[in-house]
Amino acid sequence: MQHVRRSPEEIAANRARYEEHQRKGLEFAPKALPTPSPLPAPPIDAALIVHQEVIPSGWYWSTRVKHGETLHIAQEQGFSTISLAAWNAADTSERLNLPDTVKMQWTTALSKGRVIFSDMGRVMFSVTEDSSGAHDCLMGSSTAASNLAKYGEGTRNSRDNFIKLATKAGLDKRDIPAVLALFAPVRVDVDGKFAWQSELPHDGDYVELRAEMDMIVGFSNCPHPLDPSPTYAPKPVTVTRLAVRPTSSDDLCLTATAEAVRGFENNASADL
Repeated sequence: MQHVRRSPEEIAANRARYEEHQRKGLEFAPKALPTPSPLPAPPIDAALIVHQEVIPSGWYWSTRVKHGETLHIAQEQGFSTISLAAWNAADTSERLNLPDTVKMQWTTALSKGRVIFSDMGRVMFSVTEDSSGAHDCLMGSSTAASNLAKYGEGTRNSRDNFIKLATKAGLDKRDIPAVLALFAPVRVDVDGKFAWQSELPHDGDYVELRAEMDMIVGFSNCPHPLDPSPTYAPKPVTVTRLAVRPTSSDDLCLTATAEAVRGFENNASADL
């Protein structure tokens, strides 16, 4: 493959176009996102519960969700990072895409008011509630090698969990996207290195993800590779599937960024 050498003038012009696009995107975005969701979490209306699952330490679980339903993911029994992957139920070649989620919203910080994109430029989830904002969309999850180096033999890891989960759903390991690690307070420090910030999580943290299409959603409850605890001891995580509720036209997730607006337009076009 021939390497194309670009002139300094072309590089400068490309950077200028990128910075102008970024400026317009940031100007469109709200000056401030909502404050974190309140703690402790408000009680869930029992009439809305479609299903509730407690995912044990080290285990995985998958479910199908319908457009408009919400997944309430809660740390009711103590801290644990739980990783998430998702596929369009009608066409599993469309899947979660975290690099596009970051690029389209000009931030690595996923919190209340943000959305999560697919690799087709459509919105998969809206983040409608979030008590922490301490989620990692950069590093991925644990593997057999990372667990062996940290904990020794005999622990479950998220990569193998997702392979098993995908196989049961009729998918292959090549179908597994980069996964989102919820309740993983990872940030990039001034030296460009990933850093675990233990002050960000709170007791009883929770997040609510509204499904913007019919999906297969998978979870793995294993420690994040950067979790500083030397002990393999993730706590059970409760996932509650909530029935469809009305969405108002001024819902922040629908309008927060120009890219989100286009994403929802793409969703609507696909439904025609």
